[in-house]
Amino acid sequence: MKLDAVDIRQAASAADIVYEALRKAIIEGALAEGENLRQDQIAQMFNTSRIPVREALSRLEQHGLITTQRYKGAVVAGLSIEEIEEIFEFRALLEAEVIRLAVPNLDRKTLDLARRHCDDFGKESDSAKWGETNRNFHYSLYEAARRPYYLQIVRASLDRIDRYLRAQLTLTDGMKRAAREHEAIFDACAKGDADMASSLTRDHILDAGRSLVVFLRDQRG
Repeated sequence: MKLDAVDIRQAASAADIVYEALRKAIIEGALAEGENLRQDQIAQMFNTSRIPVREALSRLEQHGLITTQRYKGAVVAGLSIEEIEEIFEFRALLEAEVIRLAVPNLDRKTLDLARRHCDDFGKESDSAKWGETNRNFHYSLYEAARRPYYLQIVRASLDRIDRYLRAQLTLTDGMKRAAREHEAIFDACAKGDADMASSLTRDHILDAGRSLVVFLRDQRG
């Protein structure tokens, strides 16, 4: 099992640390779909008891990242094509509105930060970092919406599809297209055009979803 384990005997919140480590491993694909998560093994890796491990697994299940199966216990959850389509449709609706709300509040400091993240995404060659750089760009703009609950839901949605999206970006020309679309979104934001930024964000997410579905259907036969 591949995890960034640490000794957390002195940690204030062992459950939080275990949760974040497992979440990171799942969304980055280090823990594969269907992989069994044994409480005793995880507790030993983190040098803690099974109680915080059990709490972390419960939180992961609430967010749809793991599921409990009879005789196997906790396993990394997978997604059907239909579930992936629904997540992207939902993201397109929510994130288009978030950026519409954000644009009027964007200041020069925020735009400069978004510009750097946009450049970082376009230059990043390490596929393991694509999910993070993509989030950095979008979140640097979304946070100006001042809607923390919306962003919490966006984060949970991205957690569920990141490992699939990264595979699609790695094995297709998705990175080049995403970089171009990021540039267009940034330009609309810099011009203060909330409607254009919203429309471009919606199309960006829906296009990525369609591309991912085509990719997965081909991969799954």
